[in-house]
Amino acid sequence: MSLLLPLTARPGLRPARPSAKRVLDLAGAVILLAALGLPLAAVAGLLWATRGRRVFVREPAAGLAGRPFRTWRFDTAEAGRTGAALERCALDALPQLLNVLRGEMSLVGPRPEPRTDRPDRLLVRPGMTGLWQVSARSDLPWEEMPLLDRHYVENHWLGMDLAILAQTPRAAYRHRHA
Repeated sequence: MSLLLPLTARPGLRPARPSAKRVLDLAGAVILLAALGLPLAAVAGLLWATRGRRVFVREPAAGLAGRPFRTWRFDTAEAGRTGAALERCALDALPQLLNVLRGEMSLVGPRPEPRTDRPDRLLVRPGMTGLWQVSARSDLPWEEMPLLDRHYVENHWLGMDLAILAQTPRAAYRHRHA
């Protein structure tokens, strides 16, 4: 199933209702944190044991309507093979589930950026995953990434979010083995 729609939405498709999207975000974040709580704690312990310093880093990002916030990530800098493995599998971003619970991010949306000069990105919350991740992220030229973000902003709907969420683990696995 192709997630890319024409640049104008298909007739009959409406943007995801904010309340339905928020329920999906909350339910997904709670389920993922419950399921991944022990592995996340193990990763944090491994980072602490191998480096003996901070485990998390907070990076600036622009959220809905341009509101600034800080994303949570595992601090993989200077973590050697452990950090590289976390980044390659996109596991370094799993602490962003805390940003989803706080309403600063969504499970699905455009990539979080420190600031943006593209106002279309500020119409939705940034996401932990999105079209950029499930659309062969390592094969796309950097200049095409904003087109995927814009496409998502203009055409997102709950079915698209569910399809992106379903494809994310496979995309992360594929990227890991590329």
